[in-house]
Amino acid sequence: MTLRRLTRPQLILLALVVAGAALRFATLGTQSFWIDEGYTVHLLRGSLGHLARGIPKTEETPPLYYVLAWLWTRPFGTSEVGLRSLSALLGMATIPIAYLLGRRLVSERAALVAGALVAFNPLLVWYSQEARSYALLVLLSGLSILLFLRARDGGSSRAFALWATVSALALATHYFAIFVVIPEAAWLLLGAPARRRAATLSVTGVAIVGAALLPLAIHQSGNEGAGFIHGTSLASRLVQVPKQFLVGYALPSQAVFTAGAAVLAAAALLLLFTRADERARRGAATACAFVVLAAGVPLVVALAGADYLITRNVIAGWLPFAIVLAAGLGAARARVAGPALTALLCALSFTAVVEVDARPEFQRDDWRGAARALGPARVTRALVVSPLNGLIPLGLYASDLHRFPAGGLVRVTEIDLLGVAVRRAGETPRPPRPAAFVPHGFRQVLRLDRPTFTLVRMASERPIVFSLHRLLGMRLDPRAADVLVQTPR
Repeated sequence: MTLRRLTRPQLILLALVVAGAALRFATLGTQSFWIDEGYTVHLLRGSLGHLARGIPKTEETPPLYYVLAWLWTRPFGTSEVGLRSLSALLGMATIPIAYLLGRRLVSERAALVAGALVAFNPLLVWYSQEARSYALLVLLSGLSILLFLRARDGGSSRAFALWATVSALALATHYFAIFVVIPEAAWLLLGAPARRRAATLSVTGVAIVGAALLPLAIHQSGNEGAGFIHGTSLASRLVQVPKQFLVGYALPSQAVFTAGAAVLAAAALLLLFTRADERARRGAATACAFVVLAAGVPLVVALAGADYLITRNVIAGWLPFAIVLAAGLGAARARVAGPALTALLCALSFTAVVEVDARPEFQRDDWRGAARALGPARVTRALVVSPLNGLIPLGLYASDLHRFPAGGLVRVTEIDLLGVAVRRAGETPRPPRPAAFVPHGFRQVLRLDRPTFTLVRMASERPIVFSLHRLLGMRLDPRAADVLVQTPR
């Protein structure tokens, strides 16, 4: 199909896909891998058997993303650009899915608005540049909703089979996909009797996949990767969800951007109630139901004691959330107000993305910058690294690192205290800045207080014996730390 044969909406959609791709691919290598991505890289650099053995030990999500990423990195490698390009491609592919979903539920005009919101949204751009499963979850959950609507509205056996396939893949990507897939399955089973057999077969297939994943889910529930969630209150995390859906995580002008996005979202809802037609309102109501299922049900589960509520876990509700806004912004009777507000929201989103790209302190944990500041080891040195498990991402950028032997003693001529700022939901990352304790026989020869990390270097004229316990007492961060040993090559 040539460009001349494309309709005006198709040309606009193509322009949005190109813009979204540019925003995602242009800065793929700007940010360092952080701890979670470090685990991904370590899994992918081994064999497929190594991957299968490692997922139950270090991850809290199912295996589909890691298998796809393992295949992807065979030709493209595990550099920041090579690995993250898979997520960028998935994020780009989500733009036409949003368009198709908006057209199915509301209208062509709302579909284009939904595509524009996806193309520029800071949160989706963030996860389109991360080597984790969230971009795939957004894509598959949106596609599952789209195929569910087709199956529900008189779809053929093929439509049911496609829904079952995509829904099973969504479950194999992230366990929180159940909050979308299970309600869809129930809805299909309670549908028209004429399609009951097709619905039963498709739901049974999805249930088999879910049952197969259950032992892995139970095993992974014992991993500690999600323990940080309980470090903040449920109420604060709940409030952060809509804010982060609109403008992403921390950014330089956060208060201004959050207020602006909230006003524009409120205006979109006002247009929905005052200017949208009946079809748009019905479509928005359906989309809103999926938002409640994807984000509201996890809240109930959290209140019941299984608290895993955090924005990235409920991100399957992002596309329906966008459809609700698009139904108002794309209302035919909104006239010029709808496109104007859409342009403002997209401009705000684009500016937020650019601000984060330009300010390292608002980006992911800067392990690459910390490794460059450390430089190569010229003598045997001990590294006291915060946060805990810093070996995982630091080891991607620094060679010959090993954990300090527990209960052992090591002669070192240099001690480096490293504290890297860690991103936590709703917070601006800040590195620890305490005064360093200089042990007898050493002198401080370097201190770097960078926006993303603190590095203190101490040197001795001769090797001195240290124990693990003594070194841990010198850490910059009061929380747990890794103690590592690095030897010159």
